[in-house]
Amino acid sequence: MNEFAKGEVWLVGAGPGDAGLLTLHAVEALKAADIVVHDALVSAEVLAYTAGAELVLLGKRGGMPSPKQPEINARLVAEAKAGKRVVRLKGGDPFMFGRGAEEVLALVAAGVKFRVIPGITAGIGGLAYAGIPVTARDFNSSVIFLTGHDHTGLSPEGVDWAAVGKAAGMIVLYMAMRHMDEIAKKLIAGGMPSDIPVAVVMNASLPDMKVLETTLENAAADIAASGIGAPAIVSIGGGNLLREQMT
Repeated sequence: MNEFAKGEVWLVGAGPGDAGLLTLHAVEALKAADIVVHDALVSAEVLAYTAGAELVLLGKRGGMPSPKQPEINARLVAEAKAGKRVVRLKGGDPFMFGRGAEEVLALVAAGVKFRVIPGITAGIGGLAYAGIPVTARDFNSSVIFLTGHDHTGLSPEGVDWAAVGKAAGMIVLYMAMRHMDEIAKKLIAGGMPSDIPVAVVMNASLPDMKVLETTLENAAADIAASGIGAPAIVSIGGGNLLREQMT
């Protein structure tokens, strides 16, 4: 492992929740850190790997008061400039819908050295815990990862949903719970079968993980009826059918 020098910021992927999915680099970074600036969804089991570091919660939760990204960026820069070893601990992978790129660019602009330690993203590892492979030879040879909302909090307008529905063997949606009805209608209007299997995985990889199996047409109503909520990953595609054999 590279030396974690004072005045550096390491962006570390915490994985989907289960502390056993941390990489060796992630564990060593947490042990060496002076301060850990972490997301709201990072589990206590993961944070337990720190060795006396100051823990600072600066996480975003949809629909709740949350720190603004410039505030987080400024805190990372300030702590590094103060000569601390700073871990920015992010759920999943820093570069998978985690705004890690924005934080890196802020560090670059401030002249702060950094390192990125990838993590297991919930859209792969979390689904695997639920018995859902994102690729399977008999079902799909492609997968598309999408965020369910843009920077405004609305479903992303820049997505060609009809093209996505035709191109993807499997669609994996992050942060899509609030807009599932709208997304489903757009995909169906674009030609995707209304009865295509959908799985919703809440608290992926954790002991309280819940899985809802439904169809695209019924997804929004079934989510509301079941009480399942965020944080959750939504997978759309035939590969969901393998869950019955894999769990």
